[in-house]
Amino acid sequence: MGNTVENTAPKKKFVRKFSKKTTAAVTASFLIIGGGAYAFWTTTGGGTFSAPNAASNGTVVLNATFASGLTPGASVSVTYTANNAGTSSLRVGTISHVVSTSDPLCLPADFTISNVASNTTVPASSTNFALAGTGTLTFTDTAINQDACKSATVTLTLTSN
Repeated sequence: MGNTVENTAPKKKFVRKFSKKTTAAVTASFLIIGGGAYAFWTTTGGGTFSAPNAASNGTVVLNATFASGLTPGASVSVTYTANNAGTSSLRVGTISHVVSTSDPLCLPADFTISNVASNTTVPASSTNFALAGTGTLTFTDTAINQDACKSATVTLTLTSN
C-alpha cells in the first residue's frame, strides 16, 4: 500500500495566557459564588420572639390622715401617703374622695373635701411615701340636728387617676 509518513516533530502544547484583568475577574467570580454559598449556609433560619407586657404595672394604695374630734363648722387638714409594693414607679395624679360615716343618720353630705392635685411619682417598693398636696375636710354646720355624728367615724375612700 502506500507509504505512510509519520510526523516525528515534537508536538507543541498550546498554553493560553490570561491577562491580569481576566484572572482578577475569574477570581472575584469564584469568591462571590463561594461567598454566596457560604453566606447561604451561615444564614439559615430565623424568627421572632415576642412577650406581652404586664397588663398593669401595679396598684398604689392611698392613705389619708386627719385629726379626730371634728365638730360642726370645723375643718381639719388631710395629708396623704401611698404604698407601692410593685416593681416599677407609679404616679398618683389627682386624689378624689368619697365620704362615708359609721352611723347611717350621720349624713356623708355634711362633710366636704375637694379633689387634691398631687402629681407625685411613688417609687417601687415604697411604704407610707408622702404625697404632695393637702386636703381640707370640713364638717358643715347645718340647721338640722347632727347629734348622730357624735362619736361617728368618718371614712375617706380615696382614688387617683
